[in-house]
Amino acid sequence: MFIKILIGLAVVLAIFVVVVALQPSDFRIARTTTIAAPASAVFAQVNDFHKWEAWSPYDKIDPALKRTYSGAPTGVGAIYEWAGNKHVGEGKATITESRPNEWVQIRLDFLKPFAATNMAEFSLAPQGGQTAITWSMTGHNNFMFKAVGLFMNMDKMVGGQFEQGLAQLKTLVETAPAS
Repeated sequence: MFIKILIGLAVVLAIFVVVVALQPSDFRIARTTTIAAPASAVFAQVNDFHKWEAWSPYDKIDPALKRTYSGAPTGVGAIYEWAGNKHVGEGKATITESRPNEWVQIRLDFLKPFAATNMAEFSLAPQGGQTAITWSMTGHNNFMFKAVGLFMNMDKMVGGQFEQGLAQLKTLVETAPAS
């Protein structure tokens, strides 16, 4: 009887491993909103890590978040490092590409609670007196992340945080005095 249980467990484990292995290797999470402001006003917020505290959803998750800034003050070479509670973790963000009023690309090096490197992007598209902004993140799913993805909807979780951040960014930019 014990042997049959072990064989049954081995079969279930083998099926689980196959199902996990068949999950997508790469992911992309993206959310978009439209802000009633010129692209330059929106770009100024995402191209400067010092301004993120006002709209980033992660700062709301951990108000005691520790931040350090280095490198360029804004744009390519700007570096933002954070250390927070178990919900925010620890990591480093580096702006790797910046095209005024169009695009900001950021390399995200997560250290805790798990190690991973992903890319975040903000793409801006002027639409008359408004700006459509898309916040996205792409990366690679290793075996562990594929397994977690079977039980947690990462698009819904991270996408929800992007939606919160974009809503806060929208409010901030639309209520700022015109310059």
